[in-house]
Amino acid sequence: MIFDEIILFTYIFSLCVILIFGSHGFVMIFYHYKYRKNIPQPKETHDEDLVTIQLPMYNEMYVAERLINAICEIDYPKDKLEIQVLDDSTDETVDIVAKAVKQKQAEGFDIQHVRRTSRLGFKAGALKEGLKSAKGKYVAIFDADFIPKVDFLRKTLKYFTNDKIGLVQTRWEHLNENYSILTKIQALALDGHFVIEQTVRNKAGFFIQFNGTGGVWLKECIEDAGNWHADTLTEDLDLSYRAQLKGWKFIYLRDFTTPAELPVEMNALKAQQFRWTKGAIETGMKLLPMVWKGKIPLRVKLQATFNLTNNLVFPFTLLAGILNVPLIFIKNAGPYWNFFNFMAIFVTAFISTFLFYLFSQKDVHTDWRKKIALFPLFMAGSMGFALNNTRAVIEGLMSRKSEFVRTPKFNVEKKTDQSTVKNKYLAKTKIQASTYVELMLAVYCLIGVGAAIYFMEIAALPFQLMFFIGFATVSIMSLKQSFTKKERLAS
Repeated sequence: MIFDEIILFTYIFSLCVILIFGSHGFVMIFYHYKYRKNIPQPKETHDEDLVTIQLPMYNEMYVAERLINAICEIDYPKDKLEIQVLDDSTDETVDIVAKAVKQKQAEGFDIQHVRRTSRLGFKAGALKEGLKSAKGKYVAIFDADFIPKVDFLRKTLKYFTNDKIGLVQTRWEHLNENYSILTKIQALALDGHFVIEQTVRNKAGFFIQFNGTGGVWLKECIEDAGNWHADTLTEDLDLSYRAQLKGWKFIYLRDFTTPAELPVEMNALKAQQFRWTKGAIETGMKLLPMVWKGKIPLRVKLQATFNLTNNLVFPFTLLAGILNVPLIFIKNAGPYWNFFNFMAIFVTAFISTFLFYLFSQKDVHTDWRKKIALFPLFMAGSMGFALNNTRAVIEGLMSRKSEFVRTPKFNVEKKTDQSTVKNKYLAKTKIQASTYVELMLAVYCLIGVGAAIYFMEIAALPFQLMFFIGFATVSIMSLKQSFTKKERLAS
């Protein structure tokens, strides 16, 4: 009896945490309407100051040349442009970059191939090293999977309207959104952040973040905020908060986009999500004391706290999914009141999240109905990532350091493009032991689905179904890659 009550209490507590974080969509929508007229205004013209463009790379043989070519097509005077290819690669990428840089130098570009003796500090270390010799007043940064538009600098530099603006960030656009159902769901998820969250936070005066790429910094801002730090996996989030705590202002451009390639393979996506989740927790532990000591409004402190801690929802999502199964049997084994009425808490969070993503699609897409139809699959996928991201949260809370694992880029935009099966980076992507746990959880949740049907627990059924679909999809897609890799290595 006591054990049953512990399970019930833990279950209800988990749902309450889910409600707190999930209902934040209502808050975002409220601010979305309240501050909808707060649109940043650019200058009519901008001075053609010297700009340094940094291109951090590590083993990007399929996309390195594409990026360098795109950078050299940007509409800006050559004598006002410095390009640093910050190449920490250990494979054929080195030769590809060297050849491309030599060609662009011959065309008159001030472009340098910057190599380090080690990957100390990973991406943050490379950016910091490049900044030592950077000549530009402004520093634009692009990851290897991005293709900036030719008018990128012309558009962004106009928004540095006063001396306190330290960053102009653009919205990510998706080159290969229609490649597969996986990329379509990722696009939906990212649009929530880039279309609503970043926009609303910026308009309402809350802290936003540099998204690691597709933005332009005032070099002075980076240095004043303490430069790049490598003690978290999200160096971009870390520097963003330190800069804003120092009083620097950021501008977010929702309606100017920078195209990028989405991961087309499950294990690459899991590694990316793990890095983002763990890094956010690490940054929260590092900076939240500074946030609450800072001389900023309470409303800003509260929003910053939510932004830095919202990944804590994953362990409680995982707990709720696991406990939902035994609770079906507990309820039907004795005279218990219908505690599945608490599923209404989950429904409220579900509605909030749905509206959040609905508005993110309606705001920028004409075919938003088609895109939002994927929302149930997105929710199932989010549940399927609960174990992966819970591991990231726990490691972050324990301050367990780990390597910055890059997300492989495949230079794939359409089904007719290069097959990922032939991609050498795919062969090196390892299957985590947690994948087998995810497969077992899928079977476990399937038992819960059967039990819910047998006992006619209709309130528990949708929740359990989404967990089953999520864990099954994530684990099977991960294992499928492993089998493909073994077949390729054997051939």
